[in-house]
Amino acid sequence: MSKGHSRAKLRTWGFTSVSLKKLLVWPLAEIWKASQAMNDWTLGTLGIAGSLAVAVLIAWAGSSYSAVAAGWPVFVLCGLFAYLVQWIMFVHAWVQRTEHYYDLTGSITYIVMVVSGALLAGANDPRSLLLVALIVVWALRLGPFLFMRVRKAGEDRRFRSIKQSFPIFLMTWTLQGTWVFITACCALAAITSAQSVPIGTPFWLGLALWAFGFVIEVTADQQKTAFRANPDNANKFITSGLWAWSRHPNYFGEIVLWLGIAIMSYPALVGWQLLTLISPLFVVVLLTFISGVRMLENRAEKAWGEDPAYQAYKRSTPVLMLWPPRAKTASG
Repeated sequence: MSKGHSRAKLRTWGFTSVSLKKLLVWPLAEIWKASQAMNDWTLGTLGIAGSLAVAVLIAWAGSSYSAVAAGWPVFVLCGLFAYLVQWIMFVHAWVQRTEHYYDLTGSITYIVMVVSGALLAGANDPRSLLLVALIVVWALRLGPFLFMRVRKAGEDRRFRSIKQSFPIFLMTWTLQGTWVFITACCALAAITSAQSVPIGTPFWLGLALWAFGFVIEVTADQQKTAFRANPDNANKFITSGLWAWSRHPNYFGEIVLWLGIAIMSYPALVGWQLLTLISPLFVVVLLTFISGVRMLENRAEKAWGEDPAYQAYKRSTPVLMLWPPRAKTASG
C-alpha cells in the first residue's frame, strides 16, 4: 500500500498525523498529571506526618515538669495552639490561593503562644517574663517586615507552584506550626515550667547573644531593603555593609539570637526538658539546609552564576558566618 493511499485512508477514518499525535500524547499527559498529583499527596502526607511526629516527641519531652491547666500540660496546649492557628489560616489561604499572610501568621503565633503559655502557667519570674518579651519583640519586628515585603512585591515567589497543590500547601502551613513550636520550644519549656530558678551568668550571656544577633538581623534586613529600593540596583546583588562580611548576615543574626534564647532557658530545664535545647540546632538546619540559604544560593547562582563579579564575591565572602571579607586573588 502506498504512503499516499495510507494517508487518504486515515483521513477517511477522520484521523490526521496531528490528531494521531494528540491521541497518543493525551493519555500520557493525563497519566503524568495523575502521577504528579499522587506524588504531591505522598510528599504532603509524609511531610505532615514527619513534622507532627517530631512535634509529639518535643511535646512529650517539654511537658515534663510543665505547669498544668485544665488537666493538660501547658507546654502541650501551646503546641496544639501553634498548629490549630496554621490550619485555620490555611483554609483562607487555599480558598484565596494566597500566601500573603503566611509569614505574618507565623509571627503572631509566636506572640500568642508564649504570652498564653506564661499566663496559663502563672509565670511571673524574671527569666520567664524576659524570655516572653524578647520573643515578642523579635516577632513584632520580623512578621510585619516580611508581610510588607511580600505585599510590595505582589507575591512570594517560593509559593508560585506550592499554592496550586492542596497537599503541598497544607504541608507548608503545617511545617510552619512545627517551625514555631520547635524554634521556641526551649524558651516555652522554661516559661511553662512548674519550678523557678534564680538568674545567673548563663542568663546574661544568652541575653548578650540575643541582643547581638537581633541587631545583626535587623541591620542586614534594613541594608538589603535600602539596596533594593534603589532603581539603579535592579537585578544586582548586594555586597555592601554586613553583606560584605557574609552572604546571608540576616540568617546568621537569627541563628545567634535563638542560641541566646536557648542559653537563657537552659538553667530552668530539668530531665527530659533538656531535649528542647534542640531548638537552635533546628534553626541552623532549617535556615541552611531546608530553606533560607540553600534556596537563595540556588537562585543567585541562576541569576549571576556567569557573572565574574559574583563569583569573586562568593570566593571572598563567607556564606553564613560574619567574617571580614577575604582579599580577592588576582584570578578573582
